[in-house]
Amino acid sequence: MPTDDLIKQLKNKNTKRLAFHELVKTYQEKLYWHIRKIVISHDDTDDVLQNTFIKVWNNIELFRAESGLYTWMFRIATNEALTFITQKKRRSIFSGTIDNEYLINNLESDEYFEGKEIQRKLQKAILSLPEKQRLVFNMKYFDEMKYNDMSEILETSVGALKASYHHAVKKIKEQLKEE
Repeated sequence: MPTDDLIKQLKNKNTKRLAFHELVKTYQEKLYWHIRKIVISHDDTDDVLQNTFIKVWNNIELFRAESGLYTWMFRIATNEALTFITQKKRRSIFSGTIDNEYLINNLESDEYFEGKEIQRKLQKAILSLPEKQRLVFNMKYFDEMKYNDMSEILETSVGALKASYHHAVKKIKEQLKEE
């Protein structure tokens, strides 16, 4: 279904439920993997994904189509994932901080991770990046997102995103060489 038609149906009370089902079916997997790269844990990802779709359901009438529907939902998912991490930090035994080691430990203990050793090393290297670089790297490398879309989602300049990506790649290469 074309996106414009889907948006119209989502904003119509009579067709909202069916259109929302279509929206979830279309975007659930992409959003899941985007969120998963941020929060790492499968169970946490499911929670954040559910919160994302609840926000989409509750706020679709406010969607003004200034950006694409997918970009808008991606921004919601990103913000929900970052909020989740922030809340975890507040409750953390690390006296207010979740360091990258915490995320790496989540990766190590994740029973759903099915990657090979090289994939695990890459994920560890990615998790060792600062949060913004990690986000930018995942969105560019794994999601193959364009810088303009990333700029809308993360509300930052294309130049800053390119610099973050460049630094992230450099740090990942250095870490992989060390191992």
